[in-house]
Amino acid sequence: MTITTRFTGDFRAYPDAGDPGFGVYLHWPFCAAKCPYCDFNSHVRHKPVDQSRFVDAFRQEIAYTAGMTGPKTVTSIFIGGGTPSLMDPSTVGAILDTVARNWHVPDGIEITLEANPSSVEATRFRGYRDAGVNRVSMGVQALNDADLKVLGRLHDVEDALKAIRLARETFPRLSFDLIYARPNQTVVAWEAELKQAIGYAVDHLSLYQLTIEEGTPFYALHKAGKLIVPDGDLSAELYEATQAITGEAGMPAYEVSNHARPGAESRHNLTYWRYGDYAGIGAGAHGRLTLNSTRIATATERMPERWLEMVEARGAAHVEIEELEPEEQADELLLMGLRLTEGIEVSRWQALSGRPFDSARERDLIANGFLERLGNDRIRCTPAGMLILDAVVADLAI
Repeated sequence: MTITTRFTGDFRAYPDAGDPGFGVYLHWPFCAAKCPYCDFNSHVRHKPVDQSRFVDAFRQEIAYTAGMTGPKTVTSIFIGGGTPSLMDPSTVGAILDTVARNWHVPDGIEITLEANPSSVEATRFRGYRDAGVNRVSMGVQALNDADLKVLGRLHDVEDALKAIRLARETFPRLSFDLIYARPNQTVVAWEAELKQAIGYAVDHLSLYQLTIEEGTPFYALHKAGKLIVPDGDLSAELYEATQAITGEAGMPAYEVSNHARPGAESRHNLTYWRYGDYAGIGAGAHGRLTLNSTRIATATERMPERWLEMVEARGAAHVEIEELEPEEQADELLLMGLRLTEGIEVSRWQALSGRPFDSARERDLIANGFLERLGNDRIRCTPAGMLILDAVVADLAI
């Protein structure tokens, strides 16, 4: 059996009406190579992965999680990694079929698969589409070969453009990622590259500033002074140029790093940012579930082979199932929701935290141009506030 997804042409983002939906996240943890900036749960294996064994384990963990949640209607599915485009289409189809057997999956919901240009083939893409995938998120990261090499990518610009063209021909929706604030990058160079990217984009772009994450090769190089990235002022200029160019092109930011044409926002990611429920399946996946009015955080074993063994032994590989206190939920809502240009409902935050915002702190943030009220029950960061988002969140959370 294969999930049938009918593209209706209307993927408009759902308004924030208090029901962020229920998403399913499926993590494929394998990559062909580990990028030097990446701190995601991804692993390189030099022997072929036993995909049939992993499919069986996904089936078990999906069924186990569905037993926890009870009947649910899925509003989006996201297959992330790692590099899910290393999977056989039959593997993707089997996993999606399992989701549909355990929860209700309506026709036409957003089903996203992450792909790297170096692992893209026409037959593989057609297989994913036949399996039910209707949106691809492509890890392009740069549109010049020198920076792709610095970033440790296995593809070049020609590979990337070929993959983008193929994705546009195969899927009704396409997003691709770029990283900016790269070593030695100038505002002028980034503006030219971003304008080029917009010319290839369909409806969505994810534009991330390079961050130096502890434990990565880039962290060691940066600490040794061998990797110089733009300072705070230049990073702010790059961010502001990003907002201006995407806005003029009709792809404004709807989240601090994500840009879309109106109606093409990522339904799955909106579930995260609007603090909805989502099931996390696969090695190293995280979830947030509401069970009998109790909000819990879940996390699974990160090492793929250990995850496999744990699932085979007991049906799931959870290493964390933690009840979240209301104050913790309020903090998470603030941290996630203020990333969105729509902001958050004040009443929802107050219901979770059991208290109002500190009025003096809120007034100060508004007076300094970092925060604004939308009506009586919504706040959001201004463009200036997005530049210091962590500080705004910390101020409000106190």
